[in-house]
Amino acid sequence: MQPRHGERGSALIETAITMPILLLLMVGIFEIGRAYETWQVLANAAREGARMSVVPNSDNAITTARVRQYMADGQLPKSAQAVVNVNTAGTMVVNGVSVGVSQITVDYPFEFIMLQPVARLVVPNTSTGQAITMRATALMRNESQ
Repeated sequence: MQPRHGERGSALIETAITMPILLLLMVGIFEIGRAYETWQVLANAAREGARMSVVPNSDNAITTARVRQYMADGQLPKSAQAVVNVNTAGTMVVNGVSVGVSQITVDYPFEFIMLQPVARLVVPNTSTGQAITMRATALMRNESQ
């Protein structure tokens, strides 16, 4: 069958329309996966800090250093910029008894590699392309109190 004369190039135009959408979808999948991996490292770093904070003779500087080291080992490039909040004076009730707990909160500035620059191009002069703050919190019972 011979293609009609007026349909030449239609496949090229269809590809030109669908290819950016397909690429954006693929990049979005990779970026969301990277964000989830980053959040997992943060959650594990907070847990590690909570474990460190309930050990006898531990202080806030040691706990903060352990959390930052865990993030650096997890390949997070901005581990030095993360805000680590150590609260060892918390309490909670377990079986009617008030026990001491340590709460570690980690705030990390996360930036998407491809999606934020694209967002800046689409919506300039707004906070659309700025880093988002990921937060992970861990709470651990202090057995020594």
